Amino acid sequence: MNADVFKKVVQEHEIPNGFIKVTDKPIGVLSSEQKAVLNRKGNTLFNEGKIDEACRIFITTGYSDGLTRIGDIYSKKNEPLTALKFYLLANNSRKTEPMIDKLSKIVSLLLKE
Repeated sequence: MNADVFKKVVQEHEIPNGFIKVTDKPIGVLSSEQKAVLNRKGNTLFNEGKIDEACRIFITTGYSDGLTRIGDIYSKKNEPLTALKFYLLANNSRKTEPMIDKLSKIVSLLLKE
């Protein structure tokens, strides 16, 4: 299963408790200047350890580097599905592809049993 297929499946199916919800489009009404100001604020919050607040800003602006860094935090916390969510939001195929391949193999093994 490649990343595009996986994203489509996730987007088309309600997953309980917001398990993984992805979007490719940040809020479109923000100007470049507004995004830059918000991203700087998000980076400050991130550096202060206020991950949830930074996360909301990065999702709003679609800041892929910030979303990837949020994903890295969850990956280090051994929360791979939450990390995958943020890597998908960031459109970071370098991080998502290995995770999706691993998940696909696990599902395939489970289906064979």
